Amino acid sequence: MVVLERFEGDIAVLETDSGMQDISRKELPLEVKEGDILVLTSRGYCVDNNATQARRAKLLARTRKLKKK
Repeated sequence: MVVLERFEGDIAVLETDSGMQDISRKELPLEVKEGDILVLTSRGYCVDNNATQARRAKLLARTRKLKKK
């Protein structure tokens, strides 16, 4: 899995299964946001909207559960 961790100027920091990776922000789609899950295709990176929404829902549920404690 590849997740866009953050932007640092013109650099995008990706969290991958093998560690952190820096790439040019220009290599990503314009609509990409921090926390999006990315898929590398023959045309470059694209956002996996279904996986991103599922991950965000899971994290939101976990946060709500922690706030109840």
